[in-house]
Amino acid sequence: MTNNTPATIATLWRYPVKSMMGEELNGAEITKGGLLGDRAYALVDAETGKVISAKNPKKWPNIFFFRAASITPNSQDSLQPLSLWITLPDGTVLRSDQSDINEKLSQFLGNKVVLQTQSPKDAKLEQFWPEFEGEANEVSNEAVAGDAPKGTFFDYAALHLLTTSSIEAMQHHYPEGRFEVRRFRPNIMIDTTGLTGFVENDWVGKTIKLGNSLRLQVTDPCPRCVMPTLAQGDLPQDNGIFKNGIAKNKPMVPFAGKELPSVGVYARVLSPGWVKRGDMVSIES
Repeated sequence: MTNNTPATIATLWRYPVKSMMGEELNGAEITKGGLLGDRAYALVDAETGKVISAKNPKKWPNIFFFRAASITPNSQDSLQPLSLWITLPDGTVLRSDQSDINEKLSQFLGNKVVLQTQSPKDAKLEQFWPEFEGEANEVSNEAVAGDAPKGTFFDYAALHLLTTSSIEAMQHHYPEGRFEVRRFRPNIMIDTTGLTGFVENDWVGKTIKLGNSLRLQVTDPCPRCVMPTLAQGDLPQDNGIFKNGIAKNKPMVPFAGKELPSVGVYARVLSPGWVKRGDMVSIES
């Protein structure tokens, strides 16, 4: 993308509970801590103290079929956590503030879990590596919130951007795959009609402006794991999404110090602001 190439915000997404399906938004407030209300909650394994993630589908195979949506809008000035509806895979709807929420979720998942708004100290999550399946190292322990505020539930950074060009590039490499935004869980989907390839690769290290006031520092490509291949909603499981789509793009990832299969980029918020569908996106420097 160049300064003269038009790009706009296509849609915005919030995932109120980590690794659950989220909600599509027409507009959102982006704070220093990311999109307001995003990953406000997570489930924590009461036995291990680890944050529950769809990155370990062998242990938590149903988590991607849970859906979380906000009941009331929250404000960054509010001391109260965002209230949520949590819809279970069988259609049961729970409120995040009901007294027996942990018991209900534990019963459904078959393991004792706790719904939390604060990440445990030195939080870890488990990540399954399909290429090592059956070996001792098929599941690793990964740090949470590497470049995000301490105590949050982000995998690495507080904001994740993806372009339509990257979706189209993967579809080109793997025509039979269903490459939809839901698989990749961005916060901001950017329409880059007219551009081809994984255009976000060129944004790393640059400052971009969205709407009237939001300014972001793009820090790293977003390395991918097993999650985009998993079934969710009406999307089927498809290992080809990774092998034939994502793996076609292996940029250098600064925080990892090596080239990795990646799609989309992570960003740090320099100047907060409200953004909405149709807002212009441009590179400042």
